[in-house]
Amino acid sequence: MPAHDPASDITQILLRIRGDDPDSRQAVDRLYVVVYAELRRVAGGLMKTDRSDHTLQPTALVHEAYLKLIDPKHAKWENRAHFFGVAAKAMRNVLIDYARRRTSAKRGGGERPLSLDDAVEVGFVVDDEILSLNRALDKLATEDERMARVVELRIFAGLTMQEVADALSVSKRTADSDWRVARLWLAREMDEATSE
Repeated sequence: MPAHDPASDITQILLRIRGDDPDSRQAVDRLYVVVYAELRRVAGGLMKTDRSDHTLQPTALVHEAYLKLIDPKHAKWENRAHFFGVAAKAMRNVLIDYARRRTSAKRGGGERPLSLDDAVEVGFVVDDEILSLNRALDKLATEDERMARVVELRIFAGLTMQEVADALSVSKRTADSDWRVARLWLAREMDEATSE
């Protein structure tokens, strides 16, 4: 008997939502149940070392991002990897909006900056950091959109490098190479921005 493939379940649910299935509302509810734990894990990873006064919690991040995801007009996901790529962008946007609101309300903090490797491992610590990464990612996207997507999928969706490769329809070797180059490019870009 073949092993059960949860990724296939997610893909089937996504296809039901995407089509004219009369049960698409039920499919949206089922999708939430199936992907919630993984989205919550990613959100928790992004925020686990954030400041104690952070009012946005991982659960709220997931809920806010999910509400953006389930709009039927935009539900054109092809598979699990594609869905989590869109989820990464939604969570990135929620975090960026939140960080902008916080930094406009108050400045400072004194935390040490994290490297991109640390960001993948422990999440973001400072609102300014995520805003700086966002600016650098936007700039990278104008030079190499795929590299920017690799970073976004790796950091904001918490995908493995194989999942990143699958989501972008490239080899793992290509995704690994893009990740290495993008990390160096972004580190340089963010260093230059902080020294200005």
